Amino acid sequence: MTQDRQASGSPPIVHLSKLNKHYGELHVLKDIDLTVTPGEVVVIIGASGSGKSTLIRCVNGLEEFQQGELEVDGNTLLPNGKATKALQKIRTEVGMVFQQFNLFPHLSVLDNVVLAPMKVRGWDRDRAEATAQRLLARVGIGDQAGKYPSQLSGGQQQRVALARALAMEPRLMLFDEPTSALDPEMIGEVLDAMRELANEGMTMMIVTHEMGFAREVADRVIFIDKGRIAEQGRPEQIFDSPQQAPTQSFLSRVLKH
Repeated sequence: MTQDRQASGSPPIVHLSKLNKHYGELHVLKDIDLTVTPGEVVVIIGASGSGKSTLIRCVNGLEEFQQGELEVDGNTLLPNGKATKALQKIRTEVGMVFQQFNLFPHLSVLDNVVLAPMKVRGWDRDRAEATAQRLLARVGIGDQAGKYPSQLSGGQQQRVALARALAMEPRLMLFDEPTSALDPEMIGEVLDAMRELANEGMTMMIVTHEMGFAREVADRVIFIDKGRIAEQGRPEQIFDSPQQAPTQSFLSRVLKH
């Protein structure tokens, strides 16, 4: 995309140093060093099981790590789930959209979006509703506020999930393969909403298999192979002239169609 939308001179919003994650004997993330600056869109690609989703789940404390350093928006997480106050702060300031929509089926679209700002940020109903209505319109489903999740398409439900995350006014948005559970015809509408968010300057870390989207929106593409950052760079560098053999092999498989 463009480096211009990044906040020059600002401290990083995400900083990982020598981060390691284990599931028992399985070493999932290996010495991850990564910095994300405010306004930057970082897209993470790699084969299934390479550690992409685990990495961003570590960033908002959904997964504990065993060694290394992790700081998000000035809040430090310690290995093995320590520093509870920092974890609470991070989860307040970081929004996340998952593969599955995770909407409350018994609540309307509007109530799904207003719940967290009222419970966590202490907003009154009027403020939360006004924000929710604005965000639902922003992601193209302002006319669906009174419906229930079961009455919406998958693409609409994922856009509700996006509006719900944005309602907390996050400093950072994480996306874990947000289109992987969608039918092909619904993928575009979710990517359009994310594309607009990127253009507005939101700091984003995105795990995705949508390579065309990655090329278009990313300031930086990171390729993870077997738990390590094997290569990173501008989209044109990674997609047009990858330097490392694992990157070349992966892209030759996923781009050949």
